[in-house]
Amino acid sequence: MRLLLAFLLASLALSAADQRPPNVVLILVDDLGYADLGCFGADKIKTPNMDRMAAEGTKFTSFYVAQAVCSASRAALMTGCYANRVGMQGALNHTSKEGIHPDEWLLPEMCKARGYATAAFGKWHLGTDLLFNPLNNGFDEFLGIPYSNDNSKYHPSLAKEMPPLPFYDGLKVSETDPDQSQFTRRFTEGATSFIERHKDQPFFLYVPHVMPHVPIFASDAFRGKSRAGLYGDVVQEIDWSVGQILDTIKRCGIDQNTLVILFSDNGPFLSYGNHAGSAKPLREGKLTTFDGGVRSPFIVRWPGRVPAAQVNDEPVMEIDLLPTIATLIGGKLSERKIDGKDILPLLEGKPDAKSPHEALIFYGGDELQAVRSGPWKLHFPHPYITVDGEPGRDGKPARFGQMKPKSITQSGIAGIASRHGYRVENIDLSLFNLNDDPGEARDVSKEHPEIVARLQKLAEPARTELGDALQQIKGTENRPLGMAP
Repeated sequence: MRLLLAFLLASLALSAADQRPPNVVLILVDDLGYADLGCFGADKIKTPNMDRMAAEGTKFTSFYVAQAVCSASRAALMTGCYANRVGMQGALNHTSKEGIHPDEWLLPEMCKARGYATAAFGKWHLGTDLLFNPLNNGFDEFLGIPYSNDNSKYHPSLAKEMPPLPFYDGLKVSETDPDQSQFTRRFTEGATSFIERHKDQPFFLYVPHVMPHVPIFASDAFRGKSRAGLYGDVVQEIDWSVGQILDTIKRCGIDQNTLVILFSDNGPFLSYGNHAGSAKPLREGKLTTFDGGVRSPFIVRWPGRVPAAQVNDEPVMEIDLLPTIATLIGGKLSERKIDGKDILPLLEGKPDAKSPHEALIFYGGDELQAVRSGPWKLHFPHPYITVDGEPGRDGKPARFGQMKPKSITQSGIAGIASRHGYRVENIDLSLFNLNDDPGEARDVSKEHPEIVARLQKLAEPARTELGDALQQIKGTENRPLGMAP
């Protein structure tokens, strides 16, 4: 009788575990280069834990962010929309009165509505007013900073006009100008504690690391440990953080029920030279719509559900994560239009699974600059920034000392170039086959006019709905940002 009772109780426990929706851990790295991980080609930076993620899961080699800049990329991640649909462009700073609109249905809100515990440890960057604080947008816990870490006394060209960097614990500023060398450790400790405290209930954990966005800092335990200078040390400390999170999940006995996702918000800040990563073999980096700016290393791990040691080259985007997680947890999607698609068949490695997108659209600010369909990527004529001469060193951008930086309130391409050692150039209508030419170096538009015409047509719906400053077209479906009272 006792044996029968024990069997029944064990069966019930197993059944409850089977019915429990999966935990979701989302690790976002800031300005990490496409080639900065061992499993994506790095040789001087050792990333055994991220490499282990790839060996135990699947890495995606054509994963994109919606815009190659902090706030816009995060807005797309959190809403499942192209950033332009929700009104977000560029990177917010301490002067910004705007933030993600309260009416937008964010990923943590969707998880919380399903009974999930939610927490964020790191950089938020979707608004500085309390209206936009993570705790007012679906998170139960928040520890971190409201915007980029260079919006501080460490700004390379505007340090004198920057306020102290606020560090939040929930809704309150607990410190100003904290020791940035401790960021990775502090966020990791917060993340592992959260996992341990919520191992018996579903949880959504968001870890948007501050590093390796310049200025870069590593703790004493990691300084001088890599063969790639301070930048490599910083990335190796982030890799340690990933290992701590994975080990905590396993130690808590929830490995088989936890989806872990890792990617970068955009490509490397190339003007900073030895304090920036590598996007090789891709062209350019952060703040451009070339693949070096918008293509990110992307790894997904979920033992027993996501195939191990697989590589997938289907083109997908961060906007797809919200609807995919919604499918996994039975979450409610927004009543407003979103642009992302469910890519769960791709994550699970289903035979013949393909990208659900006929085309992916790439905006630079309010300019529709490029479109990808299959292996083909078409750039419309547009300006872009490129490093002005030799990249800088040791935290300074190219041409440091010769720049004439514009105010931080000027967030357009000319303002960005003036503050960070870039110059503005232009590209004509150009077609690239990314399978043959991942560096977007050989324009084949004249050889394939029919493909140019097809991609131009695929871009038209986005141009109509979301607008295009290059053609002076105002979008019909742009939604507003929120405004601080």
